[in-house]
Amino acid sequence: MAQDQRLMLPSSQGGLVRYFEEYKSKIQLKPTHVIVLAVAIMAIELFLHTFR
Repeated sequence: MAQDQRLMLPSSQGGLVRYFEEYKSKIQLKPTHVIVLAVAIMAIELFLHTFR
């Protein structure tokens, strides 16, 4: 009797999209470049605040 009322649902993976494979940025930064840039900006800020 319970098998007669079985509910069939659609597959839950039908609409999945893997975005990280579709788009690749032309600008690629290494983590060391970001850290060096941040330190350089901080140094410029300190220089400007001390000799103002």
